[in-house]
Amino acid sequence: MGHKQIPVVIVAGFLGSGKTTLLNHLLATSGGTRIGVVVNDFGSINIDALQVAGQVDSMISLGNGCLCCVVDASGMDELLARLARPSARIDVVVIEASGLAEPRDLIRMVLASENPRLCYGGLVEVVDGAEFEASRRRHPELDKHLRYADLVVLNKTDRVGDEDLRLLLKTVTGLSKGKPVLPTAHGRVDPALLFEQRPQREEVVRQLSFDDLDDDHSEHAHARYESVEFSSDQPLNPRRLMAFLDSRPAGLYRMKGFVHFGLRGHRQKHVLHTVGGFLRFERSRWEAGEAHRTQLVMIGAGIDAGAVRAGLAACVETDPASADPQGMLVIAPYLR
Repeated sequence: MGHKQIPVVIVAGFLGSGKTTLLNHLLATSGGTRIGVVVNDFGSINIDALQVAGQVDSMISLGNGCLCCVVDASGMDELLARLARPSARIDVVVIEASGLAEPRDLIRMVLASENPRLCYGGLVEVVDGAEFEASRRRHPELDKHLRYADLVVLNKTDRVGDEDLRLLLKTVTGLSKGKPVLPTAHGRVDPALLFEQRPQREEVVRQLSFDDLDDDHSEHAHARYESVEFSSDQPLNPRRLMAFLDSRPAGLYRMKGFVHFGLRGHRQKHVLHTVGGFLRFERSRWEAGEAHRTQLVMIGAGIDAGAVRAGLAACVETDPASADPQGMLVIAPYLR
């Protein structure tokens, strides 16, 4: 089996939306995950709080094992290649786009990369909830950017009243064509919603788990999240699974896990990743003695856990012997 690919997540948004605050939060709560951060300048990153360990060329090493890099558009491909080197031991790359960057151009650049160690991990568009209409007037292209997003982070909601927030969520969801919209404040987005996390290392303070967040005394923004698990020993029907994924609820921010299709000639394990509207399957192999079964974890807020499990249960292949082998074609566009 080949090496595991490194997802490249793009964080975009206009000046003042809270991109850097979100990035600092990801770095501070990333646990044992090594993040390669690509920014236009170091000035806005809270380096002191992250304990800079040293500097090499345009790359600095942060105290939690992350790397932070300065880059301009012409050097992006080269820098991504450097971050993808095995010696860098990077788990995920986060690109903080400049406030004037065109997200579609960044998406095309990542998708066009021929580096086999890299893969596109989705576009996160950060929006200033307190100044949303003013931002739209200043930047009419914001509506278009929302349509490109895989996940919209509606930031600064602590400055918006309940009724105004309800209307704002409706507007932003409509503009983003139903893509998941995550309300938050101070850029507090759990890293688990964007990328796979490594176990916490001993020298780093442990991140709160979802069980910890169930504490009634927790005022952390992540307390709104819930996880739902689904497993099946019977293979899933690829057409029905894609229909479910195409219609998954807006509050379902992340899905991850293994899918067993079990069709003749397609007995590989398939690893599923979603971030908001972004979807990717990866081919893998079952380990010797490993049970061939589907195991998925879904993370979201305000979702009907029973309905989600029922929707996935309806994807179970009731008669594997008569399954259509051409059904796998529906996942081909999302397969790496």
